[in-house]
Amino acid sequence: MSLVRVGGVELDCERSGSGPPLFMIMGMGGTMLTWGEPFLDALRRDFELIVYDHRGVGASTRLDGPITIGELARDAVGLLDALRIDSTHVLGISMGGMIAQELVLARPELVRTLALGCTYCGGPGSTPMPADAAARLAEARSSGDRRRAVRTSWEINVSPAYASEDQAWERYLEISRRRPVALEVITRQREATAGHDTCERLGEIDVSTLVVHGSLDRVLPVANGLMVARLIPGARLEVFEGVGHLFFWERPERSAELVRANAAVHA
Repeated sequence: MSLVRVGGVELDCERSGSGPPLFMIMGMGGTMLTWGEPFLDALRRDFELIVYDHRGVGASTRLDGPITIGELARDAVGLLDALRIDSTHVLGISMGGMIAQELVLARPELVRTLALGCTYCGGPGSTPMPADAAARLAEARSSGDRRRAVRTSWEINVSPAYASEDQAWERYLEISRRRPVALEVITRQREATAGHDTCERLGEIDVSTLVVHGSLDRVLPVANGLMVARLIPGARLEVFEGVGHLFFWERPERSAELVRANAAVHA
C-alpha cells in the first residue's frame, strides 16, 4: 500500500494482479479490504486491480467536514491522473457506484467499461434504505458496542442465509478490526449519498455498462438497480436471486465472471 498525493489530500492505494487496469471504488463505511480476498483473487487473474481508501478511511487524509459524491469523484479522477492511468475499466459498488457515475459523466474518456453494483442514482423514483433497517443500523452504531455494530451491519448487508455462515462472518469481523472506519466518517458519507442525483444524466453514459444487484438487498433495494439499468443506454442488468447487498461476498466467482465479460467488450 502507498499514499498518493491527489491535490490537497493523500489517498491510500494498492495495485495488484496483471492485465488491463480495473479501478475499484468502495462503498460507504468500507475499505479496500472490504472487497474480500475471494473476489479480489478471482479478478487478479485478468486485471491489474487498483483499490484505495476514501478520505477519512485507513491511512488516507483525515475527513474534516462535509463531503459530496462529486468531491469524492474528483478524488477518484485525481488518483487516476496521479497514477498516470489514461483509461481503465471501472467497478463501483454502493456509494462507490455513485462515485463511478459521476466519474464517467465528468471524464468519459477515462472509462473503458463500467460496472455498477448495488447502487442507485437518486432523484425521483429511487428507493432509499427501508426505515426499519436504517433505524436498526443507527441504533447499533450509537450503542458504543463495536462488535454489535459490525454484526448488525453484517446482517443487513448480506442475505439471511449467508449471515449465518460463521466463516464468512469471522472474515468480515476481522476486516473491521484491521481497518475500522469512524462513525463520523460514515455519517459524512451517508450525508453525501443523500445528496446524490444523476437520474437525469445517466442517458449520457456511452460505455458498455453492467449493473449488478441482489434481490434481497436491504441497503439499497433492487428496484434501484432496475432503475439505473433502465436509464443507461444498453446497460446489462444481472440480478442475483436470494443475495443481499454485498453480492460480491456471496457470489465472488460469478461476480468476477460478469466483470470480465463486460470488460471483454473493450478488448
